[in-house]
Amino acid sequence: MNDFLIRGALADVDPGVAELIQHEHARQLDKLIMIASESYVPAAVREAEGSVFQNIYAEGYPHADMHGMSEAEILDYESQLAFYRRNGDRRYYKGVEYCNLIEALAQRRGAEVFCPPGMTPEQLFVNVQPLSGAVANAAIYEALVQPGDTVMTLDLLHGGHLSHGSPVNVTGYRQRIVHYRVNEETELLDYEEIYELAQREKPKMIIAGYTSYPWAPDFHKFRAIADSVGAYLLADIAHTAGMAAAGVYPNPVGVAHVTSFTTHKTMMGPRGAVIITTDPELAKRIDRAVFPGLQGGPNVNKIAGMAVMFKLAKTLQFKALQQQIARNAVALSDGLKANGLRVVHGGTNTHMVLLDCKSIAQHDGVPLMGNVASRILDLIGIVCNRNTIPGDKDAGRPSALRFGTPWVTQRGLKEDDMREIADVIARVLKTARPHTIPTKKSVAYTARVDFDALMESVARIGALVAKAGRDFDLPREGYPFVWHAANGQAPGGGDRESAKPITVCGAQAATFLSVVLGTDASALDDGAKVTVLGRNRAPLCAATLTRVDDGYALNVPMDKAPHVAQWLRALSDGYVIFDEADVGIHIPGPVIVRL
Repeated sequence: MNDFLIRGALADVDPGVAELIQHEHARQLDKLIMIASESYVPAAVREAEGSVFQNIYAEGYPHADMHGMSEAEILDYESQLAFYRRNGDRRYYKGVEYCNLIEALAQRRGAEVFCPPGMTPEQLFVNVQPLSGAVANAAIYEALVQPGDTVMTLDLLHGGHLSHGSPVNVTGYRQRIVHYRVNEETELLDYEEIYELAQREKPKMIIAGYTSYPWAPDFHKFRAIADSVGAYLLADIAHTAGMAAAGVYPNPVGVAHVTSFTTHKTMMGPRGAVIITTDPELAKRIDRAVFPGLQGGPNVNKIAGMAVMFKLAKTLQFKALQQQIARNAVALSDGLKANGLRVVHGGTNTHMVLLDCKSIAQHDGVPLMGNVASRILDLIGIVCNRNTIPGDKDAGRPSALRFGTPWVTQRGLKEDDMREIADVIARVLKTARPHTIPTKKSVAYTARVDFDALMESVARIGALVAKAGRDFDLPREGYPFVWHAANGQAPGGGDRESAKPITVCGAQAATFLSVVLGTDASALDDGAKVTVLGRNRAPLCAATLTRVDDGYALNVPMDKAPHVAQWLRALSDGYVIFDEADVGIHIPGPVIVRL
């Protein structure tokens, strides 16, 4: 070759990154991901996002005359290229004729998806350039309010978002933020209280739309409250845009002055954001706030992904998916309640459910907290996030978990599966023994659970994973670090007469083994006979201990090896009970356990 183009597949050019991607893909398919702000992006969207549109710089916007064009008009290449050559556009760069078309196409399709009854897509102004939901909201602040103006939002601890005026976010220190909250008794929005607060504070903008409040707001009531004080209404449907597009959630377009949403949650698109308004003057101000106000050139490849995303959002399959997402969330909520757990806000009619961990387990007056509960569930194959709820004092110590149903629904799981998930969550977390660990400034909340309950839960979630649809089948060894009930099983179930080595290595291997053997491992001779201690320090398995290059080898009976390896890994992770009499006993680690 006489050029300087770098060729070759990723696996050839950078095998390290290629392997990381394989591990991540397998992780996503080998666990039940219930992060409410995540979904599995269709391959067609990912293909568009990985296209050569990545290579283009396109500061600015398509020609204003492209607004309102139909899809057929936008894709009339001869007419569009002739128009471009004669009239140009609002870009700072040339070579963007096809960028104009892909952006106009995404805008048109977005207008069609969110066009409310009684309006036409031509009446909607759609900006698809914001790089994230936080940037989109910051741009709306820039466009609609001045520094020092009052903005009214839901308190972060009650379900609001950082970009709704948190003091650590730019939206929180340029404007005067006042928070409305959920009613203390019902944990629901109280529109009379919100109205009274608006009358007292006279905000210039009110935000309706939330990151962890699981009920759909009444946008018409919010608009009436905003109108009563001359405020703008911003509807942030970042989480629920896909549901709104499918008619499963109220569509605020045409009710709110401005609507914003991200495209990578229930929309199942690329990571970006959209702003929609029906006011042409506000549209101009918003466009200027996005560019050049807050960002430079847009990610045109992501806009291409959005165009595909909006096309998929118009399909019957997408609508059926969103309906099932809502049904699954209700089933999950009901399943948790049936197990005696407290669902925050009383339930859901969206895609998310919040669980109060404090109500699940306490030990010596110490409650179970969200952070450690999320770590324990991650070990069994349920991925969720810690979250604040009403009553929490600060975001650093949230006492709840937030679950979302988009991803598991995409993979084909339904109501009965949600109830099974709820049962598993209750089974393992009810065995938790919370305690605290001293830190330099205060204490950290942690907990340990019953090992048998953990392993049972691993098996039950593994069965659901096996049932769920897969994008394509990856070999189990593609991601060897997921807990599977069958990990390390010897062919044919093992042999009592033979031994299988379990390698324990890492900087703390000796001190770790000293705890689980009840003797100083570093002082033992090679081949020493030892006993692996189980829960309550009872004998678990006879073994011999030998030093190896990177640690120690425990030679245990073949039929015991998988169980012992799982036990050692669980102790290393730090979330299983080793001694009921001393739940907080220090287990050195982490270590690497190989079987």
